[in-house]
Amino acid sequence: MPTVRHTRRDRGEQALAWAFLAPSLLVFALFIGYPLVRTLYLSTHANDLFGAPSRYVGLRHYTDLLGSSEFHQTLVTTALFVLLTVVPGVVGALALVLLLESRIRGVRALRSAFALPFAFSVASASVVFSVLYNPASGVLNGLLSHLGAAPVGWLTDQRYALLSVGAATVWMTLGYNVLVLSAGVGAIPPEITEAARLDGAAGRRLARSVTVPLLGPHLFFLIVVSTINALQSFGQIHILTKGGPDGATRTLVYSVYEKAFAYGSSDFGTASAQAVVLLVVVLACAGVQFGVLERKVHYA
Repeated sequence: MPTVRHTRRDRGEQALAWAFLAPSLLVFALFIGYPLVRTLYLSTHANDLFGAPSRYVGLRHYTDLLGSSEFHQTLVTTALFVLLTVVPGVVGALALVLLLESRIRGVRALRSAFALPFAFSVASASVVFSVLYNPASGVLNGLLSHLGAAPVGWLTDQRYALLSVGAATVWMTLGYNVLVLSAGVGAIPPEITEAARLDGAAGRRLARSVTVPLLGPHLFFLIVVSTINALQSFGQIHILTKGGPDGATRTLVYSVYEKAFAYGSSDFGTASAQAVVLLVVVLACAGVQFGVLERKVHYA
């Protein structure tokens, strides 16, 4: 039987633990809990011209979205944007890290160069790419003119706009991905690599059989984080294309912004419903990745 003294000490420790947790719980409630509850509330209510909720409409906003061809196209554009950024961003970073691990001259300078994009903010990097993509004085069209090719509307042509924004996003995320995978390669025990080399593994065989499998946790982490970041991307789309041309780069996040704030709009009900759909999509993608990909990850 516990003594009264032990019981009082346990209660004191519990009170102290809750005291330490209280600031974090308060921040969580204010910046995550309340906005989530408020979003769910707004998604089930109509609103007046000023955005204030007026009457309860149930799931009408959700049914309207399901029957909207514009919303369907937004979902397709979002899925394409995720594929165009996550796959090249992770695979490209892996290829660069494997290249940097080879014994070539100037590898330290190359590591710094490939990690440099991590230091740029989304806004500054987007401005740089807007200059590169400029149809009249941009570097890319300047190169095409020297080659005798016609100029391309990188951000004004529906065929190239999403690819152009995706390429800019890949460049922005490349530095972070390279840093994470470089740290993963550095954490591989050298005796494993040396043993593989003694067994005759080298070059591509060493990378395929030893390095890449041991990088499984880092690759899995990058895939999950890159997918979530791609689904939430906003800054580069707003600066480069503003969702255009003709909705070609309108992702789900940007559609939420348009419905709620852009061009004097205050349709908070529809925007909140789209935000809830985005949350469901993020959770579904993370769930599938954890359920499928994590099983193939080798944790040392």
